Amino acid sequence: MYYIPILLGSTRRGRQSGKAAKFVETRLGKRANTELLDLIDCDLPILRQRLRYDDNPPQNVVELGRKIERADALVIVSPEYNGGYPGVLKNTLDYFYEEYHRKPVGIVTVSGGGFGGLNCLAQLRQVMLALGAYPIPAQLAISRVEESLAGDGTPFDAAYEERARKFFDELLWITAAIARQRAETS
Repeated sequence: MYYIPILLGSTRRGRQSGKAAKFVETRLGKRANTELLDLIDCDLPILRQRLRYDDNPPQNVVELGRKIERADALVIVSPEYNGGYPGVLKNTLDYFYEEYHRKPVGIVTVSGGGFGGLNCLAQLRQVMLALGAYPIPAQLAISRVEESLAGDGTPFDAAYEERARKFFDELLWITAAIARQRAETS
């Protein structure tokens, strides 16, 4: 089984994206080894320099970097705030570079409105490409998150189960294809 951690990209009080992360963790956990990397728990300082240039990096940054580097793929769960993604997520993503090299990334976005965080999704795709990762074409955008998911991540609309299945099918297919390519060129 592949190791695919879930990066929860918000630390805001009352955040709704945690419900989406639980939804993802429960479903992905049936198909891959996963864990939730919650930025509240990581508590990373404001970036002053990338991890590789720091002579004495904070241990929590080192641990997160090791998990991202070890991962076969990554899922980012992010809310859309003011037409973009949270600054704390950008701070976290920028700590690393080599750790993302040719890594598939699935992006799950949430919003309180009807578009499910599509602006956030587009921006995160661009950033992940700039970092050398491969954002997958499939998307999992959750609109009206307060009305769509229960506190434990259970969807009120069964259509989210099918959307999630297709999203994870794509993520796992791309993860397997990249793993095969790496094995052939090693």
